[in-house]
Amino acid sequence: MKKTHPLWTTLLSLRGNQRTLVLLEPMWGIPFNLYAPYATLYMYALGVEDAQIGLIASVGMVFQIFFSLLGGVVTDKLGRRLTTLIFDSLSWVVPSLILAFSHNFTHFLLAAICNAVIRIPMNSWTGLLAEDARKEQIVGIFTLIYIFALGAAFFSPLSGLLVARFGLVPVMRGLYLFMAASLLLKCTAGYLWTKETSVGKVRMSETKHLSIVSLLGQYGGVAGHILKSPATLTTLGIMLVMSIIGVVNGTFWTLYAAESVGIPEGMIALFPFIKSIAMLASFFLLIPRVRTEHFRKPLMTGFTLFAASQAILLTVPPKGFLLLAVSIVVEALAVSLISPLLDSMQITMVDPAERSRIISLAFVLVIALSSPFGWIAGLLSSVNRRLPFVLILVLLAMGFLLVLRAKEPGAKQLPASAPEGPADN
Repeated sequence: MKKTHPLWTTLLSLRGNQRTLVLLEPMWGIPFNLYAPYATLYMYALGVEDAQIGLIASVGMVFQIFFSLLGGVVTDKLGRRLTTLIFDSLSWVVPSLILAFSHNFTHFLLAAICNAVIRIPMNSWTGLLAEDARKEQIVGIFTLIYIFALGAAFFSPLSGLLVARFGLVPVMRGLYLFMAASLLLKCTAGYLWTKETSVGKVRMSETKHLSIVSLLGQYGGVAGHILKSPATLTTLGIMLVMSIIGVVNGTFWTLYAAESVGIPEGMIALFPFIKSIAMLASFFLLIPRVRTEHFRKPLMTGFTLFAASQAILLTVPPKGFLLLAVSIVVEALAVSLISPLLDSMQITMVDPAERSRIISLAFVLVIALSSPFGWIAGLLSSVNRRLPFVLILVLLAMGFLLVLRAKEPGAKQLPASAPEGPADN
């Protein structure tokens, strides 16, 4: 009898919050993948320069520090479910509407500040998704989230066709309006079709009569918990490396591809499409073979592949479409190895009772250290558009060394794990 694929088995076994949030993910993924390939080019077309683009990314991250600090406190006070509804709407619907009518640097900056609110629901949504899941399901659940989001990238070539037919700016305005409508529906459905988690109910009760200020004052003890845990510090270091890389790569790749390699605007969306196909193939064929309880070797492999992709990218000649596609495929394999493992590490590394505050403080530290790099990469790009990717290579080497020096990272080192209760809430 043919063995059922483990991801298919995981999907069929999902109940309650896990099933709802996984199945709703395309409502974010489809509009995001339609506009994301052109976001930087949209700013550039409206007169925003390289250094300004980097500054917008950095300012957005500075505001993310503040909202990350609030994330755990707000999540515990309001509950995972209500927090996700309110702040997912504020962080996606509002900035999408601003971007749909943007005309200058100030408008884009305001949208980035509004989008920084995402750090609050990132905390609450993660708890809502994973807190009542069985331990053995967690990596599979995060992998499914990536798969459903990536599956939506099959729509991305449509935006390329629209741009080629109607022009970049009017198409982007329409796509941002679509994003606002889709996310409003997603947030509403997510609230109606989920239930508060068991940990969330406990934390709501415990914090009911405590003020926001008093709860923020408790972060000193949380910081001590992080500093005393080598596994947590290793995870923080990897998070920091990947956060900076995400800012630099996500902001300047399309500008490099269009302006330096010479990819026509109508073809830009094909490359995220190729990346999504490669990642989906990896999630189905490679990730199920990875022993997630020992993440050291998979992460080292992921960092090596990522470095190879950037080295290839730096050698792409003008109109070198094929070599650019090779770089994208190798990068996709790397990200498919790193991302689910890092997400699962963020869940399993902490005591469930303190998870929201520890993750919030972790995000604060990561974002605070990452925030200057959007501006730095913008300055580098204004000198030579290859330099941001040289910076990525340096960061990848640091990440590799961090994993290499870690002592037997794995499930047994983590101070606590997710509860092993039933997935059905």
